[in-house]
Amino acid sequence: MELRVIDKTEEELRIEVAGEDHTFMNVIKGALLETDGVAAATYDVNPEQSGGQTEPILSIKTESGVDPLDALAEASQDVQNMVDTFSSEFEAAAP
Repeated sequence: MELRVIDKTEEELRIEVAGEDHTFMNVIKGALLETDGVAAATYDVNPEQSGGQTEPILSIKTESGVDPLDALAEASQDVQNMVDTFSSEFEAAAP
């Protein structure tokens, strides 16, 4: 996975997430929407409506005083914790 910041302000971030598809993008978007201080999170993978872009673009808007990079880091950690919990519970339940 390669990340490329397209645009960043104090309360907005647009980042290209190369090599990912709807599966990952939906998970990270969902985690962002549950993160305190995130006002909006979405992504676009439609090259016909995006001027030929083929990699997903993640867009984050935060409330005043919340850095969107910090929000993305927190959401990413939440996803990692969710995966770790699932793996542990799966291993415990598997015969």
